[in-house]
Amino acid sequence: MLSRPLEPKEKLSIQRKSRKEQLLGHIRLYYQLYLMVLPAFIIILLFNYVPMYGLQLAFREFDPTRGITGGEFVGLDYFRRFMESHQFWTLMRNTFLISFYSLIVGFPIPIFIALMFNQIRHARRKRMIQTVAYMPHFISVIVVVGMILIFLSPSTGIIGHLFSWVGLEPVNFLGKPEYFRSIYVLSDVWQHAGWNSIIFVAALAGVNPQLYEAAKVDGASRLQQIIHIDIPHLVPTIIILLILNAGSLLGVGFEKIFLMQNSMNLPVSEVLETYVYKIGILSNQISYSTAIGLFNTMINFIILIVVNRIAKKTSETSLW
Repeated sequence: MLSRPLEPKEKLSIQRKSRKEQLLGHIRLYYQLYLMVLPAFIIILLFNYVPMYGLQLAFREFDPTRGITGGEFVGLDYFRRFMESHQFWTLMRNTFLISFYSLIVGFPIPIFIALMFNQIRHARRKRMIQTVAYMPHFISVIVVVGMILIFLSPSTGIIGHLFSWVGLEPVNFLGKPEYFRSIYVLSDVWQHAGWNSIIFVAALAGVNPQLYEAAKVDGASRLQQIIHIDIPHLVPTIIILLILNAGSLLGVGFEKIFLMQNSMNLPVSEVLETYVYKIGILSNQISYSTAIGLFNTMINFIILIVVNRIAKKTSETSLW
């Protein structure tokens, strides 16, 4: 007796059941690994996804007595108010310039450091240099800013004393807007460049040693080995990290900028994050600050999609 052909719905049901059984079997087989990942998953869920419930404040008039969902719905009024404000273009320009400066200066340096580490053959010396390069990453932002303030103080700082020693007038670097971006970016590079090179060092560790041996046999110098072996192996990692960095182009950060701010450098140091804090927390304009934060996130998301699309069309490497 011939069996009847399965209906499309029945085929779909069988496929779903098979996938479910495969998933459950995979979880049973590797349940220890899933238990290890569970705390990180819970933290991400609680601190990254659950707070998204409050994004509706960007579209409502916040009323503490009526809760998050009880305020009057105002639509895009807060977004329109922000884009029409006199500070909009100043905030966008300051945020973009600092972020772009950080990307242009800070992104290539870890690659260069990783290439230099890869050329050190003495294992003990290599570990020592890597440790020294990684250590600044673990210094607190508050401590780093305190060091900057001490070094650059025109009256008591080391730089001020050096200027006086050579007969020059000490300069208040943090009080001059034209120096703020360079101080911020270069101090950030000093603190994080070594740590950010770890992923590139790991990528270089996967290079087949036979390629170096073949290059030496052909008479290639170290520079030629870097150009023709190391850099091509780093390209996929460079593209992925560049996409991720571009996706946070307007995400300068809050702590360091805020700690370095003063009344004299405010015209170039006021960025979206510090403005959100002052408007939301200090001025108690919760809905308005939520709208600005959401606007910043959406711009970053759009940049991420565009850069990923460009990377996908120009190379074989992309996030999706």
